[in-house]
Amino acid sequence: MKIAITGGTGFVGGHLARRLVAEGHEVVSISRRPSAELTSSRITHVASDLSDRNVLAAAFAECQTVAHCAGINRETGSQTFHHIHIEGTRNVVEAARRAGVRRIALMSFLRARPECGSPYHESKWAAEKIVRQSGLDYTIIKAGMVYGRGDHMLDHLSHAFYTLPLLATVGFQQQAIRPLAIDDLVQVLHAALVEGRLPGKTIALTGAEELYLGDAARRVASVLGRQVLIFPAPVWFHRALAQVCEWTMKVPLVAKAQVQILVEGVIEAATPCDRLPADLAPVLRFTDDQIRGGLPDPGPFGLRDLRCCA
Repeated sequence: MKIAITGGTGFVGGHLARRLVAEGHEVVSISRRPSAELTSSRITHVASDLSDRNVLAAAFAECQTVAHCAGINRETGSQTFHHIHIEGTRNVVEAARRAGVRRIALMSFLRARPECGSPYHESKWAAEKIVRQSGLDYTIIKAGMVYGRGDHMLDHLSHAFYTLPLLATVGFQQQAIRPLAIDDLVQVLHAALVEGRLPGKTIALTGAEELYLGDAARRVASVLGRQVLIFPAPVWFHRALAQVCEWTMKVPLVAKAQVQILVEGVIEAATPCDRLPADLAPVLRFTDDQIRGGLPDPGPFGLRDLRCCA
């Protein structure tokens, strides 16, 4: 089977591509730049920022399905939520139609919804509407906080704890999270793309275990063998920190959209969703072994992480 993946060198797209290649499928990986870590004779890399429908239609040629995993959590230059999540999705859908693609799976977000004041959430919701109205066979996956090798959660917590053993939680009331293992997410994507399951469904997907962010951070610190101080801080502090991080870091320690996510909690969808079949329900808990398997190489943040030193 030939499957196209937008955001194919990103966190979710990369893990999905490796699973598909391991099973013998052919993958067309579409991203702004190729990845030296994602190489295989079964992977074709196509450079695209999702703005050219002709490039996308050519990339989708002979593909049976498209996994639309491309997305951003902060805006930089022309890479805006509207450009990537809305216009990009519109271009992907039109290109898929031209290429004769039968099915599309969209990666959305658990709390995506309209008119909530967050451009990230609203643009993800707009992308969902475009896919639902596309006339294609679709599956929409509204995932919560996802972790694994190459993610933002474990990557940033690890580097932060090696830099300064402090963590400020968002607000003075702890918010719950349900960390979703990347393998559980890829299993659901695989069911939709390869097995043809979940047609016309919108699925909310969260992890098998519910815990507070502070407790999750303590587990990560324990696996790292680090002693950390975890304390609450007001939301305005985190919004200000996020703005500074977006201005200065290539991949922000925290983005404004992520602050909004943590303010709300990440355990249930903001809009009604379809029921997930029991055999696809996430099973992987946020254990030491799962954390260890997703950690990046040890080390603190450094000059390499600043935009001015890119």
